Amino acid sequence: MANETSTNNAKEFGFKTGDVIQEWMWDDDVDEDIREAIADITGTDLEDEDYNGPVDGAILWWRDGDDEDTLSDTIVDASTPLEEGAALWVITPKPGREGAASSFTINNAAKAAGMNCAANKTVSRNWNGIKLNQFGNGEH
Repeated sequence: MANETSTNNAKEFGFKTGDVIQEWMWDDDVDEDIREAIADITGTDLEDEDYNGPVDGAILWWRDGDDEDTLSDTIVDASTPLEEGAALWVITPKPGREGAASSFTINNAAKAAGMNCAANKTVSRNWNGIKLNQFGNGEH
């Protein structure tokens, strides 16, 4: 079971029991406690990028050094299977950590993908999450 801090931070994503969550750009540097906490909250394992069904939310692990156009394209791909009102979170290393991405870069990529940055959260000791919303959905 994930530690209590990770579980509390994972609750900030807004996922709930029964939700299907798709994970994008996983690599061996991700925070496994957050992944496990999301699975504990939803009661299901995270689906990978090859999952073809509708999803109730998505997380996208992104590090600086990846191409901004790739991020924008991945945001489009990750948002396509989302159910209406579902959350898409870009998770990036915190400032000062290897791979930390600027909020400017993420915001530009989100705009190019038809989304905007709606919320920033600390999701673990080394990672921040940025919630993206479709333009015009009225959320802040």
